[in-house]
Amino acid sequence: MRKFILALTALVFSMSVFAHGPTPQKVQESITVNIAPAKAWSVVKNFTDFNKIMKTRSFDDEIMKIKYEMLKKDGPFSDYNAYIIVKKGANDNESVIQWTARFYRIYKLNPPIPEGQDDATAVAAVKKIVKPGLVSLKKALQSK
Repeated sequence: MRKFILALTALVFSMSVFAHGPTPQKVQESITVNIAPAKAWSVVKNFTDFNKIMKTRSFDDEIMKIKYEMLKKDGPFSDYNAYIIVKKGANDNESVIQWTARFYRIYKLNPPIPEGQDDATAVAAVKKIVKPGLVSLKKALQSK
């Protein structure tokens, strides 16, 4: 009887290894601009284009980092958590703006995954936010 219980326990635990939800996804993009980091940070933290789709959760002036969440939740992703950080570039008048987003696909159960709710679709949708957002931010920075 003891062997049966041990075998059953091992079977249950081995099956639970396969019973997990989606893997977290990440999109990380950056741009380099010819503007001092302090100046770039003042533009980034007050960039009004972001306010249309994002809500600021926190920002840290010391490390020049802003965390935010999405206001619109109609994309093929969920649990979107992102931040933008401004770093010093190759010289004092150059900044690197890095946007990092972490999220999950919208379908949280195990396969089969419905079409359009998979990881690749979620990553593509987030890239359509991050890349144009950085381009818009770069234009705003260059106009200053």
